[in-house]
Amino acid sequence: MTFSLVVRDGDRFGIAASSSSPAVAARVVHLRPGVGAASSQNITDPTLGTSLLDGLAEHGDAERALAEVTREERHQKTIAYRQLTVLGRTGPGFAYSGPHTLGTHAAVAVDGAVAAGNMLSGAHIPRVLVDAYAAATGELEERLIAAMKAAVAAGGEEGPVHSAGLAVVADVDWRVTDLRVDWADDPVDRLGELIDVWLPQRDDYVRRGLDPASAPSYGVPGDR
Repeated sequence: MTFSLVVRDGDRFGIAASSSSPAVAARVVHLRPGVGAASSQNITDPTLGTSLLDGLAEHGDAERALAEVTREERHQKTIAYRQLTVLGRTGPGFAYSGPHTLGTHAAVAVDGAVAAGNMLSGAHIPRVLVDAYAAATGELEERLIAAMKAAVAAGGEEGPVHSAGLAVVADVDWRVTDLRVDWADDPVDRLGELIDVWLPQRDDYVRRGLDPASAPSYGVPGDR
């Protein structure tokens, strides 16, 4: 029902996800500047993403954070239905797929990235995500969307996807990119179009937050 890619690029973390369900990024994507990134998917419990990031903030060990969350007593009745990924400031990502994860599911973890999915057209999709991201060039957002497009082209989910989202955190206390297509027949392509619009303006909007007096105006009436 979802496939996602979590990556680290220097001090930036990014996540891209797509699903047959609506508004996938609202539930799956979890990021914290300077700490790490996590996804919580497959019959999603968004609180698990927050818990993974809390663990990373406390001790910085992604493998330990995942073990703590999956073994926590209060989750034992439901954790078998969850699929989780987590990535910290150093090292590889880690993934968990409970025994009740839906359909064909798989995960691939490498240094600086982790991909996972369920209800997939084939177990190869997470590897496609990781390899396509590694082969892509450009901004982090452009590499993430290149990986998502490659995954769709390779078969993606078992059925058609309808939502997609992509978010990035860097060296400020908010998401420098946070884009979503919550329902469409071609959400990944439409997300790519949003990225093309957003990227030329991204850093200006960061400047607006930090130093509004120096930030450019975009010609909208009353815009500063």
